[in-house]
Amino acid sequence: MTEAVHNQIAALRVGRGVSRREFADALGVHYQTVGYLERGEYNPSLYLALRIAEFFEVSVDVVFSITPFPRETAQSA
Repeated sequence: MTEAVHNQIAALRVGRGVSRREFADALGVHYQTVGYLERGEYNPSLYLALRIAEFFEVSVDVVFSITPFPRETAQSA
């Protein structure tokens, strides 16, 4: 059984006006990896999760959660 990890990567990225490719380049990953992350098809390593949070200048729990984020939070990020 795979546990779901929910994230707000897409909302944060779009809110900052950053393309998937720009975000991927900043993280040093392939741009398709960003798509997998945003859709929840891939859970990042702890190191990558920390780098993502650092990129957005927020704590990890703002980006990732084991419970779904409310829609209002995702849209206002």
